Amino acid sequence: MDNQISATKIAAFGMRAQADRLRHVSENIANADTPGYRRKLVTFDAVIAQGRPNGLVEASQPHLDRSALDRIHDPAHPMADAQGFYDGSNVDLVTEMADAREASRSYEANLRMFEQARQMSSSLLELLRR
Repeated sequence: MDNQISATKIAAFGMRAQADRLRHVSENIANADTPGYRRKLVTFDAVIAQGRPNGLVEASQPHLDRSALDRIHDPAHPMADAQGFYDGSNVDLVTEMADAREASRSYEANLRMFEQARQMSSSLLELLRR
């Protein structure tokens, strides 16, 4: 029974981490045209309990992508400098869409694992009641 509880807990932590990742990807896509916006990134950290890893992961606090911002030439833009350039964002929509698809698929895989573990637990409880 503990294995099923562990499996559901691992899947739940995985779903939460992927949901956080997907939220930041969505923010990046929404701000792709915002001048000076830097892409947010998250990594996955192992959850350490009682001094050892236990298979659980969580999304880190977001950090900013420090790659160069696009220089856009538009002399009419209110943020343009004397040469007519302003800093755009460093969001690449193709990369963000790929990250969104990966996060979505990982979330779905964790959801399937959660459901299977839950069904197994229900079946075991049913057998024990007989």
